[in-house]
Amino acid sequence: MDWGTELWDQYDVIEKHTQSGLELVEKYVKFVKERTEIEQNYAKQLRNLSKKYNQKRSNKDEPECRLSSYQSFLDILNEMNDYAGQRELIAENLMMNICIDLTKYLQELKQERKAYLMEAKRAQQNLESTYKQLDSSKKRFEREWREAERATQYAEKTDQDINATKADVEKAKQQAHMRAHVADECKNDYAAQLQKYNKEQSHFYFNEMPLVFNKLQDLDERRVRKLAHGYILFSDTEKHVMPIIGKCLEGITKAGTNVNEKNDSMVIIEQNKSGFERPGDVEFEDYSQGINRTSSDSSLGTPKGPMDLLGKNKGKNFWLFSKRSKPTVTEDFAHLPPEQRRKRLQQKLEEIYKDLQKETDQSEALGKMKDVYEKNPQMGDPASLASQINQTSQNIERLRGELNKYETWLAEAGGRGETLRYKPHTFNNNGAHDIHSPDGAHSDESTPDPSQAIYAEFDDDFEDEELTAPIGNCTAMYNFPGASEGTISMQEGEVLAVVEEDKGDGWTRVRRNNGDEGYIPTSYVTITLNK
Repeated sequence: MDWGTELWDQYDVIEKHTQSGLELVEKYVKFVKERTEIEQNYAKQLRNLSKKYNQKRSNKDEPECRLSSYQSFLDILNEMNDYAGQRELIAENLMMNICIDLTKYLQELKQERKAYLMEAKRAQQNLESTYKQLDSSKKRFEREWREAERATQYAEKTDQDINATKADVEKAKQQAHMRAHVADECKNDYAAQLQKYNKEQSHFYFNEMPLVFNKLQDLDERRVRKLAHGYILFSDTEKHVMPIIGKCLEGITKAGTNVNEKNDSMVIIEQNKSGFERPGDVEFEDYSQGINRTSSDSSLGTPKGPMDLLGKNKGKNFWLFSKRSKPTVTEDFAHLPPEQRRKRLQQKLEEIYKDLQKETDQSEALGKMKDVYEKNPQMGDPASLASQINQTSQNIERLRGELNKYETWLAEAGGRGETLRYKPHTFNNNGAHDIHSPDGAHSDESTPDPSQAIYAEFDDDFEDEELTAPIGNCTAMYNFPGASEGTISMQEGEVLAVVEEDKGDGWTRVRRNNGDEGYIPTSYVTITLNK
Protein backbone atom coordinates (compact mmCIF):
# COMPACT_ATOMS: atom_id res chain seq x y z
CA MET A 1 0.00 0.00 0.00
CA ASP A 2 1.21 3.44 -0.86
CA TRP A 3 0.26 7.00 -0.19
CA GLY A 4 -0.39 7.81 -3.84
CA THR A 5 -3.24 5.30 -3.99
CA GLU A 6 -4.68 5.38 -0.51
CA LEU A 7 -4.09 9.04 0.40
CA TRP A 8 -4.69 10.63 -3.01
CA ASP A 9 -6.86 13.37 -1.50
CA GLN A 10 -4.82 13.94 1.74
CA TYR A 11 -2.19 16.39 0.55
CA ASP A 12 -2.46 18.55 3.66
CA VAL A 13 -2.16 15.50 5.94
CA ILE A 14 0.94 14.27 4.09
CA GLU A 15 2.53 17.70 4.15
CA LYS A 16 1.91 18.06 7.88
CA HIS A 17 3.10 14.52 8.65
CA THR A 18 6.38 14.85 6.77
CA GLN A 19 7.05 18.20 8.46
CA SER A 20 6.34 16.64 11.85
CA GLY A 21 8.77 13.81 11.03
CA LEU A 22 11.57 16.26 10.30
CA GLU A 23 10.84 18.07 13.55
CA LEU A 24 11.13 14.75 15.39
CA VAL A 25 14.63 14.25 13.93
CA GLU A 26 15.59 17.75 15.07
CA LYS A 27 14.21 17.04 18.53
CA TYR A 28 16.20 13.80 18.78
CA VAL A 29 19.40 15.53 17.70
CA LYS A 30 18.86 18.15 20.39
CA PHE A 31 18.22 15.41 22.95
CA VAL A 32 21.48 13.62 22.05
CA LYS A 33 23.41 16.89 22.22
CA GLU A 34 22.18 17.50 25.74
CA ARG A 35 23.07 13.91 26.63
CA THR A 36 26.54 14.55 25.19
CA GLU A 37 26.94 17.63 27.40
CA ILE A 38 25.95 15.56 30.42
CA GLU A 39 28.57 12.94 29.54
CA GLN A 40 31.23 15.59 29.02
CA ASN A 41 30.45 17.28 32.33
CA TYR A 42 30.38 13.92 34.07
CA ALA A 43 33.76 12.97 32.62
CA LYS A 44 35.20 16.36 33.57
CA GLN A 45 33.96 16.04 37.14
CA LEU A 46 35.39 12.51 37.38
CA ARG A 47 38.78 13.70 36.12
CA ASN A 48 38.83 16.61 38.55
CA LEU A 49 37.86 14.27 41.36
CA SER A 50 40.63 11.83 40.50
CA LYS A 51 43.13 14.66 40.21
CA LYS A 52 42.04 16.15 43.52
CA TYR A 53 42.65 12.95 45.46
CA ASN A 54 45.65 11.71 43.50
CA GLN A 55 48.66 12.19 45.73
CA LYS A 56 51.20 11.25 43.09
CA ARG A 57 51.99 14.91 42.74
CA SER A 58 53.49 14.77 46.22
CA ASN A 59 56.83 13.28 47.09
CA LYS A 60 56.98 9.65 45.97
CA ASP A 61 59.38 8.90 48.81
CA GLU A 62 56.63 9.38 51.37
CA PRO A 63 56.48 6.30 53.63
CA GLU A 64 52.83 5.57 52.92
CA CYS A 65 53.57 5.17 49.19
CA ARG A 66 54.70 1.60 49.89
CA LEU A 67 51.49 0.59 51.62
CA SER A 68 49.17 -1.64 49.59
CA SER A 69 46.10 0.26 50.78
CA TYR A 70 47.66 3.52 49.58
CA GLN A 71 48.73 2.02 46.24
CA SER A 72 45.28 0.50 45.74
CA PHE A 73 43.67 3.88 46.32
CA LEU A 74 45.97 5.37 43.66
CA ASP A 75 45.01 2.51 41.34
CA ILE A 76 41.34 3.30 41.92
CA LEU A 77 41.97 6.96 41.07
CA ASN A 78 43.77 5.93 37.88
CA GLU A 79 40.94 3.58 36.94
CA MET A 80 38.43 6.37 37.52
CA ASN A 81 40.49 8.62 35.29
CA ASP A 82 40.37 5.94 32.58
CA TYR A 83 36.65 5.53 33.24
CA ALA A 84 36.24 9.28 32.67
CA GLY A 85 38.07 8.87 29.37
CA GLN A 86 35.51 6.29 28.26
CA ARG A 87 32.67 8.66 29.15
CA GLU A 88 34.38 11.29 27.00
CA LEU A 89 34.59 8.73 24.20
CA ILE A 90 30.86 8.09 24.52
CA ALA A 91 30.18 11.82 24.24
CA GLU A 92 32.47 12.15 21.21
CA ASN A 93 30.89 9.19 19.40
CA LEU A 94 27.37 10.39 20.16
CA MET A 95 28.22 13.77 18.70
CA MET A 96 29.96 12.41 15.59
CA ASN A 97 27.78 9.39 14.76
CA ILE A 98 24.38 10.77 15.71
CA CYS A 99 24.25 14.55 16.06
CA ILE A 100 26.48 15.56 13.16
CA ASP A 101 25.38 12.71 10.89
CA LEU A 102 21.66 13.20 11.52
CA THR A 103 21.92 16.97 11.18
CA LYS A 104 23.54 16.60 7.77
CA TYR A 105 20.96 13.99 6.73
CA LEU A 106 18.14 16.23 7.97
CA GLN A 107 19.26 19.08 5.74
CA GLU A 108 19.24 16.74 2.74
CA LEU A 109 15.72 15.57 3.60
CA LYS A 110 14.48 19.14 3.92
CA GLN A 111 15.79 20.01 0.47
CA GLU A 112 14.33 16.84 -1.02
CA ARG A 113 10.92 17.40 0.61
CA LYS A 114 10.90 20.99 -0.57
CA ALA A 115 11.52 19.85 -4.15
CA TYR A 116 8.65 17.32 -4.01
CA LEU A 117 6.24 19.89 -2.59
CA MET A 118 7.23 22.35 -5.34
CA GLU A 119 6.56 19.62 -7.90
CA ALA A 120 3.10 19.06 -6.43
CA LYS A 121 2.45 22.79 -6.35
CA ARG A 122 3.35 23.15 -10.04
CA ALA A 123 1.02 20.29 -10.95
CA GLN A 124 -1.75 21.91 -8.93
CA GLN A 125 -1.16 25.25 -10.64
CA ASN A 126 -1.27 23.62 -14.08
CA LEU A 127 -4.57 21.93 -13.25
CA GLU A 128 -6.03 25.16 -11.91
CA SER A 129 -4.90 27.00 -15.03
CA THR A 130 -6.62 24.41 -17.23
CA TYR A 131 -9.77 24.66 -15.12
CA LYS A 132 -9.82 28.44 -15.52
CA GLN A 133 -9.60 28.02 -19.28
CA LEU A 134 -12.47 25.52 -19.11
CA ASP A 135 -14.56 27.82 -16.98
CA SER A 136 -13.87 30.74 -19.32
CA SER A 137 -14.87 28.76 -22.41
CA LYS A 138 -17.96 27.50 -20.61
CA LYS A 139 -19.07 31.01 -19.66
CA ARG A 140 -18.40 32.23 -23.19
CA PHE A 141 -20.40 29.34 -24.60
CA GLU A 142 -23.22 30.14 -22.22
CA ARG A 143 -23.15 33.81 -23.12
CA GLU A 144 -23.00 33.22 -26.88
CA TRP A 145 -25.74 30.60 -26.73
CA ARG A 146 -28.06 33.06 -25.01
CA GLU A 147 -27.23 35.71 -27.57
CA ALA A 148 -27.91 33.25 -30.39
CA GLU A 149 -31.21 32.27 -28.76
CA ARG A 150 -32.30 35.89 -28.50
CA ALA A 151 -31.27 36.53 -32.08
CA THR A 152 -33.31 33.54 -33.25
CA GLN A 153 -36.36 34.71 -31.29
CA TYR A 154 -35.97 38.20 -32.75
CA ALA A 155 -35.74 36.82 -36.28
CA GLU A 156 -38.89 34.76 -35.78
CA LYS A 157 -40.72 37.75 -34.33
CA THR A 158 -39.60 39.97 -37.21
CA ASP A 159 -40.65 37.38 -39.73
CA GLN A 160 -44.18 37.30 -38.22
CA ASP A 161 -44.43 41.06 -38.05
CA ILE A 162 -46.61 42.23 -41.01
CA ASN A 163 -45.12 45.68 -40.78
CA ALA A 164 -41.54 44.45 -41.09
CA THR A 165 -39.94 44.75 -44.47
CA LYS A 166 -38.36 41.89 -46.29
CA ALA A 167 -34.94 43.47 -45.72
CA ASP A 168 -35.55 43.63 -41.96
CA VAL A 169 -36.56 40.00 -41.92
CA GLU A 170 -33.51 38.99 -43.93
CA LYS A 171 -31.22 41.00 -41.71
CA ALA A 172 -32.69 39.47 -38.54
CA LYS A 173 -32.28 35.97 -39.96
CA GLN A 174 -28.67 36.64 -40.91
CA GLN A 175 -27.96 37.97 -37.43
CA ALA A 176 -29.57 34.90 -35.86
CA HIS A 177 -27.53 32.63 -38.15
CA MET A 178 -24.29 34.41 -37.26
CA ARG A 179 -25.02 34.17 -33.54
CA ALA A 180 -25.85 30.52 -33.85
CA HIS A 181 -22.55 29.93 -35.67
CA VAL A 182 -20.58 31.73 -32.93
CA ALA A 183 -22.46 29.75 -30.28
CA ASP A 184 -21.51 26.53 -32.05
CA GLU A 185 -17.85 27.57 -32.11
CA CYS A 186 -17.96 28.37 -28.38
CA LYS A 187 -19.66 25.06 -27.80
CA ASN A 188 -16.88 23.23 -29.63
CA ASP A 189 -14.23 25.19 -27.77
CA TYR A 190 -15.92 24.43 -24.47
CA ALA A 191 -16.07 20.75 -25.36
CA ALA A 192 -12.37 20.77 -26.26
CA GLN A 193 -11.42 22.57 -23.03
CA LEU A 194 -13.57 20.16 -21.06
CA GLN A 195 -11.84 17.20 -22.65
CA LYS A 196 -8.44 18.77 -22.00
CA TYR A 197 -9.29 19.49 -18.37
CA ASN A 198 -10.60 16.00 -17.74
CA LYS A 199 -7.42 14.59 -19.21
CA GLU A 200 -5.28 16.92 -17.09
CA GLN A 201 -7.32 16.15 -13.98
CA SER A 202 -7.01 12.42 -14.54
CA HIS A 203 -3.25 12.77 -15.05
CA PHE A 204 -3.05 14.95 -11.93
CA TYR A 205 -4.92 12.53 -9.65
CA PHE A 206 -3.74 9.24 -11.11
CA ASN A 207 -0.15 10.05 -12.12
CA GLU A 208 1.41 13.30 -10.97
CA MET A 209 0.19 13.55 -7.37
CA PRO A 210 0.49 9.79 -6.62
CA LEU A 211 4.07 9.96 -7.85
CA VAL A 212 4.81 12.93 -5.59
CA PHE A 213 3.04 11.28 -2.66
CA ASN A 214 4.99 8.07 -3.18
CA LYS A 215 8.24 10.03 -3.26
CA LEU A 216 7.27 11.71 -0.01
CA GLN A 217 6.39 8.29 1.40
CA ASP A 218 9.81 6.96 0.43
CA LEU A 219 11.44 10.03 1.96
CA ASP A 220 9.52 9.57 5.18
CA GLU A 221 10.33 5.88 5.40
CA ARG A 222 14.02 6.60 4.85
CA ARG A 223 13.80 9.22 7.59
CA VAL A 224 12.24 6.69 9.94
CA ARG A 225 14.92 4.08 9.15
CA LYS A 226 17.70 6.60 9.70
CA LEU A 227 16.12 7.76 12.94
CA ALA A 228 15.75 4.15 14.11
CA HIS A 229 19.44 3.60 13.36
CA GLY A 230 20.17 6.69 15.45
CA TYR A 231 18.16 5.18 18.30
CA ILE A 232 20.23 2.00 18.08
CA LEU A 233 23.49 3.94 17.95
CA PHE A 234 22.47 5.71 21.12
CA SER A 235 22.67 2.37 22.87
CA ASP A 236 25.49 0.80 20.86
CA THR A 237 27.76 3.78 21.49
CA GLU A 238 27.73 3.03 25.18
CA LYS A 239 27.79 -0.74 24.68
CA HIS A 240 30.96 -0.36 22.61
CA VAL A 241 32.92 1.00 25.56
CA MET A 242 31.28 -1.26 28.14
CA PRO A 243 34.09 -3.87 27.94
CA ILE A 244 36.67 -1.20 28.73
CA ILE A 245 34.47 0.29 31.45
CA GLY A 246 34.12 -3.24 32.78
CA LYS A 247 37.91 -3.55 32.87
CA CYS A 248 38.10 -0.27 34.77
CA LEU A 249 35.63 -1.61 37.31
CA GLU A 250 37.52 -4.90 37.44
CA GLY A 251 40.66 -2.88 38.08
CA ILE A 252 38.94 -1.19 41.01
CA THR A 253 37.92 -4.59 42.37
CA LYS A 254 41.44 -5.87 41.87
CA ALA A 255 42.78 -2.84 43.71
CA GLY A 256 40.61 -3.82 46.66
CA THR A 257 41.76 -7.44 46.58
CA ASN A 258 45.40 -6.34 46.34
CA VAL A 259 45.23 -4.71 49.75
CA ASN A 260 47.23 -6.85 52.17
CA GLU A 261 46.96 -5.75 55.76
CA LYS A 262 49.76 -8.06 56.91
CA ASN A 263 52.20 -6.74 54.34
CA ASP A 264 51.23 -3.18 55.22
CA SER A 265 52.00 -3.93 58.86
CA MET A 266 55.40 -5.33 57.83
CA VAL A 267 56.07 -2.22 55.72
CA ILE A 268 55.27 -0.03 58.73
CA ILE A 269 57.70 -2.07 60.79
CA GLU A 270 60.37 -1.90 58.12
CA GLN A 271 60.00 1.82 57.60
CA ASN A 272 59.84 2.83 61.24
CA LYS A 273 61.80 0.21 63.19
CA SER A 274 64.30 2.23 65.24
CA GLY A 275 66.61 -0.56 66.37
CA PHE A 276 66.63 0.77 69.92
CA GLU A 277 66.35 -1.60 72.83
CA ARG A 278 63.45 -1.24 75.21
CA PRO A 279 64.32 0.77 78.34
CA GLY A 280 65.51 -1.34 81.25
CA ASP A 281 64.27 -1.28 84.82
CA VAL A 282 64.89 1.89 86.81
CA GLU A 283 67.48 1.21 89.48
CA PHE A 284 66.62 1.64 93.14
CA GLU A 285 68.22 4.73 94.65
CA ASP A 286 68.86 4.30 98.42
CA TYR A 287 68.48 7.75 99.89
CA SER A 288 69.06 6.42 103.43
CA GLN A 289 72.73 6.08 102.68
CA GLY A 290 72.96 9.84 102.58
CA ILE A 291 72.43 9.93 106.40
CA ASN A 292 75.65 8.01 106.99
CA ARG A 293 77.74 10.14 104.73
CA THR A 294 80.94 11.51 106.15
CA SER A 295 81.33 15.15 106.65
CA SER A 296 83.71 15.20 103.72
CA ASP A 297 81.06 13.59 101.54
CA SER A 298 78.35 15.94 102.71
CA SER A 299 80.58 18.88 102.14
CA LEU A 300 80.75 18.14 98.44
CA GLY A 301 77.44 19.87 97.91
CA THR A 302 73.77 19.95 98.64
CA PRO A 303 72.08 16.55 98.49
CA LYS A 304 70.28 15.98 95.15
CA GLY A 305 66.54 15.67 94.92
CA PRO A 306 64.80 12.49 93.81
CA MET A 307 64.41 13.63 90.18
CA ASP A 308 68.04 14.65 90.01
CA LEU A 309 69.09 11.25 91.35
CA LEU A 310 67.24 9.56 88.47
CA GLY A 311 70.05 10.84 86.27
CA LYS A 312 70.05 9.45 82.76
CA ASN A 313 66.78 7.62 83.31
CA LYS A 314 64.89 10.84 83.93
CA GLY A 315 61.86 10.90 81.67
CA LYS A 316 63.05 7.83 79.78
CA ASN A 317 59.83 5.94 80.41
CA PHE A 318 57.75 8.69 78.79
CA TRP A 319 59.56 9.38 75.50
CA LEU A 320 57.09 7.17 73.65
CA PHE A 321 54.20 9.52 74.35
CA SER A 322 56.00 12.83 74.26
CA LYS A 323 56.29 15.08 71.26
CA ARG A 324 59.90 15.09 70.19
CA SER A 325 61.44 17.98 68.36
CA LYS A 326 62.57 17.48 64.77
CA PRO A 327 66.24 16.41 64.74
CA THR A 328 68.88 18.17 62.69
CA VAL A 329 69.50 16.30 59.44
CA THR A 330 73.12 15.16 59.03
CA GLU A 331 74.98 13.76 56.04
CA ASP A 332 75.73 10.46 57.77
CA PHE A 333 72.03 10.09 58.76
CA ALA A 334 73.08 9.93 62.44
CA HIS A 335 69.84 11.76 63.26
CA LEU A 336 67.90 8.60 62.35
CA PRO A 337 67.36 5.54 64.52
CA PRO A 338 69.94 2.77 63.96
CA GLU A 339 67.78 0.59 61.71
CA GLN A 340 66.60 3.47 59.57
CA ARG A 341 70.12 4.85 59.38
CA ARG A 342 71.43 1.57 57.99
CA LYS A 343 68.73 1.52 55.31
CA ARG A 344 69.37 5.10 54.22
CA LEU A 345 73.11 4.51 54.09
CA GLN A 346 72.57 1.38 52.01
CA GLN A 347 70.32 3.32 49.61
CA LYS A 348 72.92 6.05 49.33
CA LEU A 349 75.61 3.48 48.56
CA GLU A 350 73.47 1.98 45.81
CA GLU A 351 73.02 5.42 44.24
CA ILE A 352 76.77 6.04 44.36
CA TYR A 353 77.41 2.60 42.83
CA LYS A 354 75.17 3.43 39.88
CA ASP A 355 76.75 6.86 39.35
CA LEU A 356 80.23 5.35 39.58
CA GLN A 357 79.41 2.66 37.04
CA LYS A 358 78.02 5.29 34.68
CA GLU A 359 81.14 7.46 34.97
CA THR A 360 83.37 4.39 34.49
CA ASP A 361 81.54 3.43 31.30
CA GLN A 362 81.91 7.00 30.09
CA SER A 363 85.63 6.89 30.86
CA GLU A 364 86.00 3.66 28.88
CA ALA A 365 84.23 5.15 25.88
CA LEU A 366 86.39 8.28 25.98
CA GLY A 367 89.51 6.15 26.26
CA LYS A 368 88.54 4.13 23.20
CA MET A 369 87.72 7.26 21.25
CA LYS A 370 91.02 8.92 22.21
CA ASP A 371 92.97 5.83 21.16
CA VAL A 372 91.24 5.77 17.76
CA TYR A 373 91.85 9.51 17.25
CA GLU A 374 95.54 9.03 17.99
CA LYS A 375 95.86 6.21 15.46
CA ASN A 376 93.53 7.83 12.93
CA PRO A 377 93.93 11.63 13.14
CA GLN A 378 91.50 12.11 10.27
CA MET A 379 88.68 10.96 12.57
CA GLY A 380 89.28 13.62 15.22
CA ASP A 381 91.64 15.49 17.52
CA PRO A 382 92.59 13.54 20.69
CA ALA A 383 93.22 16.83 22.50
CA SER A 384 89.53 17.72 22.15
CA LEU A 385 88.69 14.91 24.57
CA ALA A 386 91.11 16.05 27.29
CA SER A 387 88.59 18.16 29.21
CA GLN A 388 85.95 15.41 29.17
CA ILE A 389 88.47 12.77 30.28
CA ASN A 390 89.71 15.03 33.07
CA GLN A 391 86.18 15.81 34.25
CA THR A 392 85.26 12.10 34.21
CA SER A 393 88.38 11.28 36.22
CA GLN A 394 87.49 13.89 38.81
CA ASN A 395 83.95 12.55 39.02
CA ILE A 396 85.22 8.99 39.54
CA GLU A 397 87.64 10.06 42.28
CA ARG A 398 84.92 12.08 43.98
CA LEU A 399 82.48 9.16 43.84
CA ARG A 400 85.14 6.77 45.14
CA GLY A 401 85.72 9.09 48.08
CA GLU A 402 82.01 9.24 48.81
CA LEU A 403 81.80 5.47 48.48
CA ASN A 404 84.54 4.94 51.07
CA LYS A 405 82.95 7.52 53.34
CA TYR A 406 79.49 5.93 53.25
CA GLU A 407 80.89 2.41 53.57
CA THR A 408 82.67 3.54 56.75
CA TRP A 409 79.46 5.03 58.12
CA LEU A 410 77.55 1.88 57.19
CA ALA A 411 80.12 -0.24 59.04
CA GLU A 412 79.74 2.02 62.08
CA ALA A 413 75.95 1.57 61.87
CA GLY A 414 76.38 -2.20 61.95
CA GLY A 415 75.66 -2.88 58.27
CA ARG A 416 77.75 -3.93 55.30
CA GLY A 417 77.85 -2.81 51.70
CA GLU A 418 77.07 -5.15 48.85
CA THR A 419 79.79 -5.88 46.31
CA LEU A 420 79.22 -4.13 43.02
CA ARG A 421 80.16 -5.80 39.81
CA TYR A 422 81.10 -3.29 37.19
CA LYS A 423 83.97 -2.44 34.84
CA PRO A 424 86.15 0.25 36.42
CA HIS A 425 89.04 -0.05 33.98
CA THR A 426 89.53 2.42 31.15
CA PHE A 427 91.95 2.90 28.32
CA ASN A 428 95.16 4.80 28.92
CA ASN A 429 96.97 6.77 26.29
CA ASN A 430 98.62 3.62 24.95
CA GLY A 431 95.37 1.72 24.68
CA ALA A 432 96.12 -0.52 27.69
CA HIS A 433 93.74 -1.11 30.59
CA ASP A 434 94.29 0.93 33.72
CA ILE A 435 92.26 -0.06 36.75
CA HIS A 436 93.32 2.91 38.84
CA SER A 437 92.95 6.00 36.70
CA PRO A 438 90.46 6.53 33.89
CA ASP A 439 92.56 9.18 32.20
CA GLY A 440 95.54 6.87 31.68
CA ALA A 441 97.71 7.97 34.62
CA HIS A 442 99.05 4.97 36.58
CA SER A 443 98.62 4.92 40.34
CA ASP A 444 101.30 3.83 42.74
CA GLU A 445 101.01 0.06 42.97
CA SER A 446 102.55 0.12 46.46
CA THR A 447 99.53 1.98 47.84
CA PRO A 448 96.50 0.26 46.36
CA ASP A 449 93.05 1.66 46.93
CA PRO A 450 91.38 -0.55 49.55
CA SER A 451 88.09 -0.22 47.71
CA GLN A 452 89.49 -1.63 44.46
CA ALA A 453 88.69 -5.17 45.56
CA ILE A 454 85.06 -4.17 45.56
CA TYR A 455 85.19 -2.45 42.17
CA ALA A 456 87.16 -5.12 40.31
CA GLU A 457 85.37 -8.24 41.53
CA PHE A 458 83.94 -10.37 38.75
CA ASP A 459 82.36 -13.78 38.56
CA ASP A 460 84.86 -16.62 38.22
CA ASP A 461 82.93 -17.88 35.26
CA PHE A 462 82.75 -14.51 33.54
CA GLU A 463 84.70 -15.76 30.54
CA ASP A 464 82.48 -18.80 30.23
CA GLU A 465 79.38 -16.68 29.76
CA GLU A 466 77.23 -17.76 26.83
CA LEU A 467 77.65 -15.77 23.63
CA THR A 468 75.11 -13.03 23.13
CA ALA A 469 72.78 -13.62 20.21
CA PRO A 470 73.48 -11.22 17.27
CA ILE A 471 70.98 -8.40 16.83
CA GLY A 472 71.91 -7.77 13.18
CA ASN A 473 74.85 -7.56 10.82
CA CYS A 474 77.09 -4.90 9.30
CA THR A 475 79.31 -4.45 6.25
CA ALA A 476 82.66 -2.65 6.49
CA MET A 477 83.01 0.42 4.27
CA TYR A 478 86.68 1.01 5.18
CA ASN A 479 89.64 -0.93 6.57
CA PHE A 480 90.14 -0.69 10.33
CA PRO A 481 93.36 -1.96 12.00
CA GLY A 482 91.85 -2.65 15.42
CA ALA A 483 95.19 -2.06 17.12
CA SER A 484 93.88 -0.82 20.48
CA GLU A 485 92.72 -3.00 23.34
CA GLY A 486 89.10 -4.12 23.02
CA THR A 487 88.82 -3.36 19.29
CA ILE A 488 88.78 -5.77 16.37
CA SER A 489 90.23 -5.35 12.89
CA MET A 490 88.19 -5.54 9.71
CA GLN A 491 88.63 -5.28 5.97
CA GLU A 492 86.52 -3.29 3.54
CA GLY A 493 83.52 -5.36 2.45
CA GLU A 494 83.77 -7.78 5.38
CA VAL A 495 80.44 -8.80 6.96
CA LEU A 496 80.31 -9.04 10.76
CA ALA A 497 77.55 -9.89 13.25
CA VAL A 498 76.34 -6.98 15.41
CA VAL A 499 76.28 -7.95 19.09
CA GLU A 500 75.70 -4.59 20.77
CA GLU A 501 74.43 -1.31 19.31
CA ASP A 502 76.23 2.01 19.55
CA LYS A 503 75.41 3.51 22.95
CA GLY A 504 76.27 7.02 21.85
CA ASP A 505 80.07 6.76 22.14
CA GLY A 506 80.68 6.06 18.43
CA TRP A 507 81.48 2.32 18.86
CA THR A 508 79.60 -0.83 17.90
CA ARG A 509 80.41 -4.29 19.26
CA VAL A 510 80.68 -7.03 16.58
CA ARG A 511 81.65 -10.71 16.25
CA ARG A 512 83.27 -12.78 13.53
CA ASN A 513 82.19 -16.28 12.61
CA ASN A 514 85.17 -17.70 14.53
CA GLY A 515 83.88 -16.10 17.75
CA ASP A 516 86.28 -13.13 17.92
CA GLU A 517 84.54 -10.06 19.34
CA GLY A 518 85.49 -6.44 19.68
CA TYR A 519 84.53 -2.84 19.00
CA ILE A 520 84.66 -1.03 15.66
CA PRO A 521 83.85 2.61 14.74
CA THR A 522 80.16 2.88 13.93
CA SER A 523 80.88 5.33 11.13
CA TYR A 524 83.05 2.72 9.34
CA VAL A 525 80.17 0.31 8.64
CA THR A 526 76.62 0.10 7.35
CA ILE A 527 74.39 -1.66 9.89
CA THR A 528 71.25 -3.72 9.32
CA LEU A 529 69.41 -4.72 12.51
CA ASN A 530 67.08 -7.70 12.77
CA LYS A 531 63.39 -6.84 12.84
